[in-house]
Amino acid sequence: MLCRHVWISLVMTAVWVGFVRSEETQPGEHGDAEERVVVRFQDNGAALCNPGMGWVLHYYDNVPANYGSRLSPSDTVDDFPGLTVVYLRIPWSYLEPEEGRFCWSVLDTPAQRWIAKGKQIALRISCSESWTRYATPEWVEKAGAKGFNFRPGAGVQEDGPYWEPDYNDPVFLEKLDHFLAALADRYDGHPDVAWIDVGSFGVWGEGHTFASTRIRYSADTVIRHIDLHRKHFSRTLSAANDDYVMTEDGEKAIAYARDAGLTLRDDSIMVQPRPNSYFHAAMAQDFWPRLPVILESEHYGPSKNREAWGDGSMYVRAMFEYHASYASIHWWPREFLEECRPLIDRMNRRLGYRLLPLEVSYPARQSRTAPLALTSTWCNDGVAPCHGGGHPALTLKDAQGGIVAVCVDEKADVRTLPVREVELKGPAADEPVDENLPPPPTVTWKAAFCLPFQLQPGKYQVYLSVGDKTGSPVIALPLDGDDGQRRYRVGEITIVE
Repeated sequence: MLCRHVWISLVMTAVWVGFVRSEETQPGEHGDAEERVVVRFQDNGAALCNPGMGWVLHYYDNVPANYGSRLSPSDTVDDFPGLTVVYLRIPWSYLEPEEGRFCWSVLDTPAQRWIAKGKQIALRISCSESWTRYATPEWVEKAGAKGFNFRPGAGVQEDGPYWEPDYNDPVFLEKLDHFLAALADRYDGHPDVAWIDVGSFGVWGEGHTFASTRIRYSADTVIRHIDLHRKHFSRTLSAANDDYVMTEDGEKAIAYARDAGLTLRDDSIMVQPRPNSYFHAAMAQDFWPRLPVILESEHYGPSKNREAWGDGSMYVRAMFEYHASYASIHWWPREFLEECRPLIDRMNRRLGYRLLPLEVSYPARQSRTAPLALTSTWCNDGVAPCHGGGHPALTLKDAQGGIVAVCVDEKADVRTLPVREVELKGPAADEPVDENLPPPPTVTWKAAFCLPFQLQPGKYQVYLSVGDKTGSPVIALPLDGDDGQRRYRVGEITIVE
């Protein structure tokens, strides 16, 4: 018997109830004609490691000794909840010490430690630093590239200890172009690379010259560097820095980055105390609906010492107002974990997306030749969309755990689950942003599935998952009953002739 997939989507306004996970049977819409299993769920509070979101560990933080240097080669900080990305932020001179001779092991060695654990890496390659003279390789200057000696805090000085290239110099741009081509040949489109920053402009790759030469470049200079990265990194997400606004006509550079498909990162939340903990949450509103926004706190130790950190609640507020998908561990990771565990747990309940099925119903008894009707109600209790998307699926297993049926609702996409709106009040606001939240919007999907012809009558376990169109689970859910492959037991079903 042939049947076709039927799908209906309905957005509902719901009153948020503290659902407990429960399983019951109810009569169908026509009395006893169809007894249905109805399962309700409660978020179990787990920290989730999902694609496109999570905590970012700074392994290299410009200075190679920070902050992964204290970790033994076998230590991948598996105890840090929600860690998904390792950030490798290093000067160009470490990767191309001589023209055309590359030292990729600087990146690949730490990367492989975390890739083996299912994590990704992110990259920023800088061209100016305030702790080493040549972030851009010295051979670039010797090849004729113009630049400036500077002293941090004083700007350009003839005897300054550090060198910054002229970001418009044609020799510098030519050599940078060749380097980015080689970098992209290895890493562009690689599934283990989450994103690359446009890090070639500004001190520390941060998009400004405030702590270096203090030369005020135009937005067109920034755009030139954006385009160089776009030229070579066409398949990997690129990130623009909010500090582009410090350049002349900087809003133009931000708008260009947005329209060119870059995402936004904001470096150094809580460099200053309230009410100046952050400045660009409004800027993020043009980015987060389409792409994952990245937040980086100030180095935790200095922020704490300057009394800018406080209790960390401004990081939580920024996460909500920027609708952040990623947050950085900008310190020695274990020290940060030990001192900030309540904050980390608090942020893990909202960081990125958090998909929760509120209710699922299906027939208690199902003919193997008739369409199986599934109704499920979902919400996203995180601060950001699930940009990668995914499709709910039911999997039936026999008593031995063997898969006997996989039914994917491919017309339902969790990317479309709406995110609760949060009023922008900035870091001057007093009330905790994550308390007394309105309920997240809910969506109900209805689907009818053909069952495989070889399915035999019997009693089977029913599992729910979210993944690709073929039924492979991808996204972890905050539910109990995980089978170890991101499928979650919801109940039983009896299949009859």
